[in-house]
Amino acid sequence: MFFSLPYFLAPLIGWVASGVLKFAIHFFKYGKDAAGHMGNGGFPSTHTATVSSVAFLIGFGEGWLSSAFGVASGLLAIVIIDATGLRINVGKQAAIVNRMNNGEKDYEPLRERMGHSLIEIFGGLVLGLAVAAVLYGLFGLWGWQV
Repeated sequence: MFFSLPYFLAPLIGWVASGVLKFAIHFFKYGKDAAGHMGNGGFPSTHTATVSSVAFLIGFGEGWLSSAFGVASGLLAIVIIDATGLRINVGKQAAIVNRMNNGEKDYEPLRERMGHSLIEIFGGLVLGLAVAAVLYGLFGLWGWQV
């Protein structure tokens, strides 16, 4: 049971670390209004950090040519494609809908910032790699097989 613990912790830590980092960046940028600027987008990509932390941990623990790493890499590719493609287009559609409904009473504008730039994706990958490396090192030091 213990050797599966890092695989459970990796996405949780990746998600929390990314959220904290993203909030800190927004707080530095916007001050008290930081929470209002949070959402699907921004640096680093939380989705990428969450999924890549597990993928990289699998690579460290089970091998870069293992079938499990192949599956994790496929999932990571889907997440990245979604973040840079689909969600960007959803944001563009939200902007058009917002313009069409500008001035309408009781209309709550849709969030237009939905996707990620390549630098935001890269930040998520680096954070995921760091989380995986730290977990792999810690659990290896404790003598647990990852």
